[in-house]
Amino acid sequence: MPIKDNAKKALRQAKKRAEENRIVKDASKKAVKTAVKAVETGKDVKEAIRLAQKNLGKAAKKGVMKKKTASRKLSRLMKRANKTK
Repeated sequence: MPIKDNAKKALRQAKKRAEENRIVKDASKKAVKTAVKAVETGKDVKEAIRLAQKNLGKAAKKGVMKKKTASRKLSRLMKRANKTK
């Protein structure tokens, strides 16, 4: 455990940021999984892909995942969606 006050504060900040990052990352993962299921079943595909794109963009903007990682995930999702058409 930290002893100095500034180290205690840094620990509090790190925990808070880690929790916020986890929430954003989980939301983007869930959106991508939902979109993949929608593509497989063919139900409400456009809306699911739109939400996945929105969540991936937010995660990249906040720095939770890198911009190219988000782009790659979206690209693979769109590739899968276009293949089923």
